[in-house]
Amino acid sequence: MKILIVDDSSTMRRIIGNVVMQLGYTKEDFNEAEDGVKAWKLLEESNYDIILTDWNMPNMNGLELVKKVRSEGNHQKTPIIMITTEGGKNEVITALKAGVNNYIVKPFNAEVLKEKLDGVLK
Repeated sequence: MKILIVDDSSTMRRIIGNVVMQLGYTKEDFNEAEDGVKAWKLLEESNYDIILTDWNMPNMNGLELVKKVRSEGNHQKTPIIMITTEGGKNEVITALKAGVNNYIVKPFNAEVLKEKLDGVLK
């Protein structure tokens, strides 16, 4: 299983990585990017089974990344979970319309992430 974690906060990437490891994955199972531009470069170089992305990031935000993934390249069917502080109904609808498979509002716990991962990977 190969997971791409995209968040401009190194602390948040570490937290998500730790949760992913609590779920039984290893450090080798995931890569990290601090914005959509770097994430896109990683996506062009390798295949991923799932993308976990923040919304608010510099250079290319999470919504722009989702739209790019869904419209070009080899990852159009890759499940995407957005993990963000944007918890409003309009934001959730916007993200789902853009192609996000699931949505988690920060702060969250390991159980919520596990549930969402299980949901998109089955």
